[in-house]
Amino acid sequence: MAYGAFADTPPTAKEWNKDVVGWNLGNQFECPAPGKDGASVQISNPSGSINAETVWGNPKVTKAMIKAVKEAGFNAVRIPVRWQWHITKPSDMSIDRNWLKRIKEVVDWCLGYDLKVMINTHHEMWLESRPTNEYKEENNQKLTQLWTNIAKEFASYDYRLAFAGTNEVHVPDNWGKPTAENLAVQNSYNQTFVDAIRATGGNNEKRHLIVQTYACNPDYGIYNSDFIIPTDIQGNGKKYMSVEFHYYTPWEYAGDCTVNFWGDKYKDKGKISSSKEATMTGFFNRVTSTWSNKGLGIVIGEWGVTDRQVAGLTDLIHENMTYYCHFLVSEANNRGFSTFVWDNNVFGSGPEHFGIFDRYDGMNIKAPWIITGIMSAVPNNIESVLVGGTERHGKMFFSEGRVIIMRDGMSYDLHGRQL
Repeated sequence: MAYGAFADTPPTAKEWNKDVVGWNLGNQFECPAPGKDGASVQISNPSGSINAETVWGNPKVTKAMIKAVKEAGFNAVRIPVRWQWHITKPSDMSIDRNWLKRIKEVVDWCLGYDLKVMINTHHEMWLESRPTNEYKEENNQKLTQLWTNIAKEFASYDYRLAFAGTNEVHVPDNWGKPTAENLAVQNSYNQTFVDAIRATGGNNEKRHLIVQTYACNPDYGIYNSDFIIPTDIQGNGKKYMSVEFHYYTPWEYAGDCTVNFWGDKYKDKGKISSSKEATMTGFFNRVTSTWSNKGLGIVIGEWGVTDRQVAGLTDLIHENMTYYCHFLVSEANNRGFSTFVWDNNVFGSGPEHFGIFDRYDGMNIKAPWIITGIMSAVPNNIESVLVGGTERHGKMFFSEGRVIIMRDGMSYDLHGRQL
């Protein structure tokens, strides 16, 4: 089924997520206004705020960038958006028309290439950094106003567009276990978001809505009975709602670079995480039994593996990253979860180097090991068979921990070197 087939008929959340292999337009529209503190809770529309998308060092988003994402094989885009620096009237959370026009332009480019799209509220520090009863009533009032304004602007958009209510709500500098109060405030945010969207009518009555666990940490939803799924309007049940979490797991491997390898196939290659294939599949099974089996969709809104370069090991590390990406996307897709890889256009070695496409160089793919891992797991595009104990995926296969690519009868490694 073509993704455009959902344009006029509301898909269930599970249908929307099925086979979605998505990409994050990271470090663009979630930036603060030029010259403003990214941690500020201020709500305003300062001079020059329309230029926010380049504040964190990236060029302006172009239609060609979105086309490159489509051509690489992705079928959905997550667009994180910070609205707080584009509010012309804080008393009713009115949004700057120029900012709305710009967000719509990029959303329209995505839909024009038949990509599903997710937009959210991202780094709204007045909301995310204050999950306490002191600010609960005020924040929910503003959140209602904000999402009402956003939803009205997009009410006529087709069902390929989805909304996500919040991002990583947490007490600043504290990613640890939330209190009952923190969880209750996050629950209230989720319910406020759903209520506000549904009240705007039109396609928003059955639009795919995505709610978040506290801090987008799945553990704070899976292992905590205080996480409550919002109530949807009558007739919807849970059909049009997904739970979102982020999965940089294990962080020591995916984000922090304190270990270089992951998975049983690489246990003899160097410093390796104790988390492995069985850890991931066991957790994904728990997600399925907790949420999917109750009718909810699942969105892995962010995930990724930061680059690291170690003399004599870099090529093997990259092959391992391919293996991790392939395993994660395969296991997620097999369970109907959508995945959105994080790309912040930051390259090099170390934590938070999640760049994939070089936005300053014609969207050249500078992390082919990531793309290879993801696209080899796309179920509708790759025929997967087992040959002599070697796992093959079209013209790519894993052999004893190495990624081999077949082209014109010749074998190449992940970096294009002939073997």
